[in-house]
Amino acid sequence: MIIVFAGVLSLIICLFSYLKLKDSPGARHYIIVTFLSAIFTFSYAFELSSSTLQEINFWLGIEYFVMPFIPAFTLLMCFEYVGVKLKQKFYYALFGIPLITVFTHHTNELHHLYYVSVRLRTDTPFPIADMEYGPFFYVHSLYLFICLSISMIILLLQLKKSLFRFKLQILTMVAGLFVPIAANHFYLNDLSPFGIDLGPVSMSLSFILHGIALFTFQMFNVLPIAREKVFESMNEGVIVLDQNGTIVDYNKSIQKVMPMLNTFSLGKPIGMVLNEDEKLRELIILGMDCDYECVKGTQIAHYQVRFSQVVNGNGTNIGTIITFVNITERVELQEKLKQLASYDGLTKIYNRTYFLEQSNRKLDSKGRKERNACLVLFDIDHFKKINDTYGHETGDLVLSHIAELVKDCLRPQDLIGRYGGEEFIVLLFDMNVDEAFEITNTIRIKISESFIRNHDFYNVSVTASFGVAQVQVTLANQQEAIKLAIRNADEALYEAKRDGRNRVQVFKENMQFK
Repeated sequence: MIIVFAGVLSLIICLFSYLKLKDSPGARHYIIVTFLSAIFTFSYAFELSSSTLQEINFWLGIEYFVMPFIPAFTLLMCFEYVGVKLKQKFYYALFGIPLITVFTHHTNELHHLYYVSVRLRTDTPFPIADMEYGPFFYVHSLYLFICLSISMIILLLQLKKSLFRFKLQILTMVAGLFVPIAANHFYLNDLSPFGIDLGPVSMSLSFILHGIALFTFQMFNVLPIAREKVFESMNEGVIVLDQNGTIVDYNKSIQKVMPMLNTFSLGKPIGMVLNEDEKLRELIILGMDCDYECVKGTQIAHYQVRFSQVVNGNGTNIGTIITFVNITERVELQEKLKQLASYDGLTKIYNRTYFLEQSNRKLDSKGRKERNACLVLFDIDHFKKINDTYGHETGDLVLSHIAELVKDCLRPQDLIGRYGGEEFIVLLFDMNVDEAFEITNTIRIKISESFIRNHDFYNVSVTASFGVAQVQVTLANQQEAIKLAIRNADEALYEAKRDGRNRVQVFKENMQFK
């Protein structure tokens, strides 16, 4: 029953591996190993249930069609698992001895190199073959021992460079490989009960250990060696998913982006773990390179998200590596450069180009029939005289003072910019002409009542002249509305200067200019 159980367990693991893990590293050879082991184990069960030497030899022949190849595929499984690529000539050398073993075993009657003799034992409660081994039997036994030993060494060499979870995975796999070696030791030294071959019996314990590695530690989901290449010495946040979107591994840096990740997240779908962060969850599921803004309390960080597919030797996707590269410094530098390109360096208000760009954007009448606004152009009276009298340094102080004073009089939704030289431009939203006149006149009075103390401790006072024009944007004229308003406000400003300066003039359609 134990042998039958081992065969059934081997077959179940084979089917599971084929359906769920066939594209994973090492899994292809593992599927072959478990399938061959199932045939070998069931054949041995039939051998033990046989009553004649002829029947035992028949099932022994079936066993030796598959058993010699199990060590070879086990070794290939371990090489592929750790990411080692083998040259073609290695395959010829690896399968040479199993092929010779099959041939030698099935032609044993001609040369007796594998078994010197085969007979039934008479001192056991059931028929068991008593075999006297030939030289090639020991060649094959040595071959099996070498293959399994190399397989264990290959896996054990990965312990230093692996995570704790991968160490458990590797040690469990090594234990599963060691069991057949121990069983064969007892069998070859006549220590097994009734001389039963403990190799097939040991398969049950071996595949129980493999099952633990498969279901508990996610054996074959990712190469342990890959962690050394991807994770070590990285400031970038990295999370690794298998082909089903299940979390395989992550590094510490990713917890800045996904603080909910912990050891219990391993083996869970990424969508489930990120269930509370809908934005990040959709970004991951979409699977496209993009930028991501991460807001944690008062801290804002910017990341560039990259998706890299992990493929096996056949080009089949076996997982995804998602990298979060912190680009906060770059984004902040871009914002500073944008600010430098958008603001006037002296007055710290919008420059002419950016003011017009923002005005057109905010006056965009999509979704509304129209939007009323008023535009104000003003400049400082006799500004050239100030420069000539007090110097350009004082002139700069005057410009900065006027810009700050006007900003304090405006609402958050209003815009102000330096139109050129000593001329400024203001856009007042959702306001009719009468309201715009009142606000503008208040600004005029504050400017005339204020003064600037220059570096020579002189109090410098100035006045300003203003032109106000209505801006009415409709779907038909939204591209030209701001240009027309500037023209009209400029004409009104000219009229204010012509009438004595330090005044506010509203543009009227019937206004006559000289």
